[in-house]
Amino acid sequence: METSSQHPTTLNLPLSILPILPIISTISTLLLPLVALVYVQHDYKRFLSLGPGGTPSTPLGYLKIKLLSLISLRDPLRPLPIPPHFRPQRGYLSTDALPSRSGTRPVVQGIAPQRQRTQRSSAEVYAELVASLRALTHDPQNCVVERTSCFEKHSSGLFASTPITRTCGGEVCHAHPSDGSLHMTLHPADAQIVLENKWGERHPLARGGWFRRFVPREFVLIYAPRREEEIEVVLKVVAAAVWWVSGIDVEREGEGERKDRGLDTQAFVRARAKADTECGTCRLPKGMEQMVGDA
Repeated sequence: METSSQHPTTLNLPLSILPILPIISTISTLLLPLVALVYVQHDYKRFLSLGPGGTPSTPLGYLKIKLLSLISLRDPLRPLPIPPHFRPQRGYLSTDALPSRSGTRPVVQGIAPQRQRTQRSSAEVYAELVASLRALTHDPQNCVVERTSCFEKHSSGLFASTPITRTCGGEVCHAHPSDGSLHMTLHPADAQIVLENKWGERHPLARGGWFRRFVPREFVLIYAPRREEEIEVVLKVVAAAVWWVSGIDVEREGEGERKDRGLDTQAFVRARAKADTECGTCRLPKGMEQMVGDA
């Protein structure tokens, strides 16, 4: 019987290449850190291009966001499930309350800040949106005020003076002058309607549990209105956010669970006047990006 001897497998490389293999290995070892450095530099500039937000625009802030991105939501378009014990089960919006948003979804980047990179609001449309948001603060029965955003820290937002749902300081929503989009907290059923009709998406950190230290589980990004008629749709979503955070129906059309909760309007007026004179941390520092700023 013939036996075949087994030899270690060798690469069939031309003898002329073998001497330069160590050189190729050395060059690769030197180039990889350089390529990584170029990538980090480019990615850091993209992080800075998102503008001011809840995270400092510093290398440490960038590192924090990169670490959080490893455990953020993989699919921000997947609706948040509503547990059977959740009360109320029904949200503010009816299933046909919002029309389907025309066209494709905009490109959204970042975590904190999270910004819309395409399909932004024009300066005129954003100014009208802000005027409509501020109009909500003029009616004492709405019990909402404008303060420095607790989430954003570099713009102002609407706050419920008598919140019944826990958010950061009772914040209802805030708008972004850089793109015209908004962040707000919604009942999960309302968030689902928003997602299904392509008016927004969930925040990458809206996972609940430990992540509540950053944003609520029901935190969503609402896309910037592109035209005047889209402002009305966004305002309807804002009304749902006010109802969820404060229990107040600013549209005055709700029934049952949507009715105002019998709040003391005069007490609210007094509290707002006191806050205007005493709340130093609630005022927007000079030079800070404001909700009323240009888009």
